[in-house]
Amino acid sequence: MIKWAPFATMPEQFENVAKMVDAQTKIERPELSDDRIDEMNRVLNYALKDKRPVRIEYYYDGRRYFIQLKVVRVDTWSMILIGEKQTQDSAQDSLVFIPFLDILNITLT
Repeated sequence: MIKWAPFATMPEQFENVAKMVDAQTKIERPELSDDRIDEMNRVLNYALKDKRPVRIEYYYDGRRYFIQLKVVRVDTWSMILIGEKQTQDSAQDSLVFIPFLDILNITLT
């Protein structure tokens, strides 16, 4: 048992290497120009008025994600976008809350 003791640390080393690789693939939060923010605001208002679904690109934990949803409400006081996402397994819609600071792009679908 004693001669195999050094190999007991291998899973921890693999875990640390995986964490380092994950940290290297993360990106910093992009900064948006005022023109880009105005354009996203116009698209968001149009989608809210006509109840059209939108595709939102957002930033979370060093990565970019995409989600398609129907905008329910724009809470300017809390700076949060509230939308409904249709789930695959059930007929119920799930509410999604996305902070304004995390939104990178909004397009109509």
